[in-house]
Amino acid sequence: MSRNAKINALLLLAVAALAVLPLVLGLGDHKEEPFAGADAEAETAITEIEPDYEPWFSPLYEPPSGEVESALFALQAALGAGVLAYYFGLRRGRRQGEQRATAASETASASRDIPEGD
Repeated sequence: MSRNAKINALLLLAVAALAVLPLVLGLGDHKEEPFAGADAEAETAITEIEPDYEPWFSPLYEPPSGEVESALFALQAALGAGVLAYYFGLRRGRRQGEQRATAASETASASRDIPEGD
């Protein structure tokens, strides 16, 4: 296994551990919504500090349920990951193409410099 493959495997294992450990350890068992987003946590904290707080504006679209909201968030994350993967894949492909073109031109120029036997 190459060094890069080992590093990638360790990073993948770390990401999986970050996703699974909170569930396994039961870190959110004492809450009604154990893994609510930062927006919900902030709203709860603001309401505790200032019960009469009125938001400045309302959302443009309010999903009908938490499941729909989670699905839309997952879709947004997937689209973002797809765009990033496309960008980095395109950059890598261009770099490899340039390297192949350089190698081919060097090979062609080297073959022209070698005199043929009579």
